[in-house]
Amino acid sequence: MRDHGRKAGGIQAAITRTIAMRRLSVWILMFSLATGCRSGPQTAANSRASADPMHPSHDRRWQPTLAVLPTAKIKDDRIEVRNIRNCLYFTEDAYVVRHYDKTYRLDDIESVDFIVVPFKETANLAHTMLSFGFRGGDYLAVSVEARLEEGETYSAWLGAARQYELMYVVADERDVVKLRTDHRNVDVLVYRTRVEREQVGELFVDVMRRVNAIAKQAEFYDTLRNNCTTNIVAHVNRIRPGRIPRSLSVVLTGHSDRLAYDLGLIDTALPFEQARANARINDLARQFADAPDFSARIRR
Repeated sequence: MRDHGRKAGGIQAAITRTIAMRRLSVWILMFSLATGCRSGPQTAANSRASADPMHPSHDRRWQPTLAVLPTAKIKDDRIEVRNIRNCLYFTEDAYVVRHYDKTYRLDDIESVDFIVVPFKETANLAHTMLSFGFRGGDYLAVSVEARLEEGETYSAWLGAARQYELMYVVADERDVVKLRTDHRNVDVLVYRTRVEREQVGELFVDVMRRVNAIAKQAEFYDTLRNNCTTNIVAHVNRIRPGRIPRSLSVVLTGHSDRLAYDLGLIDTALPFEQARANARINDLARQFADAPDFSARIRR
């Protein structure tokens, strides 16, 4: 009878722990969904002044760094990307906004890197980006963000309520990396993906088509369904259907690099924790901040 009692008590304790873990998972999931991917620091929810807040629009008074939408002209094997952002930052809030146009050949695409920017507040969350590498050392970064108006600050709750427009920031890699390493003081992890060169070209074209679609028709950013990571997953799965399955790591974006590792999308030669440590490029980004071959240097 005593043994039976201990066994029954053990079963009950296991059931209690399982229920507690499930409740904790729900709370983590709800928190993550409510926090999502951010283009800037999170602050208290702010009011949104808009003539028509019920419909997405490109006609608002945007923050200067987010005011100009990129577009792409796709013709045969050439893609002319217009309005590539290349800001000169003195601080996060003091900068000179600059843009340029550049034509890329699909035959020159050599790689695509997965960039993860973990949040300081919680290891479960991160902002994610892609960076395409071209022959000759050029890199072009793509960051899906909430497009903020002048005087507006990011709120995850307003993002979940579809109170921001969506923007694809297409930028010189130095812009998006140094903004985060130098002025937001957050870690930047750069992972080389394991994608065939032909598929990298297909991915780039798919991303540029999405850039054009957004420029043509505004969309709402959605913390839950239309953010940085969900868009990257959609791009990959359009090129290789089902390549990234549904996973909690797509929501808990701080684990997205682990998911990519487990799926073999990034190099698995090293144990994951060592690969993650090697992916951190903050020190190199500061050391070679003004180097003409900045992108090559941070990948040494």
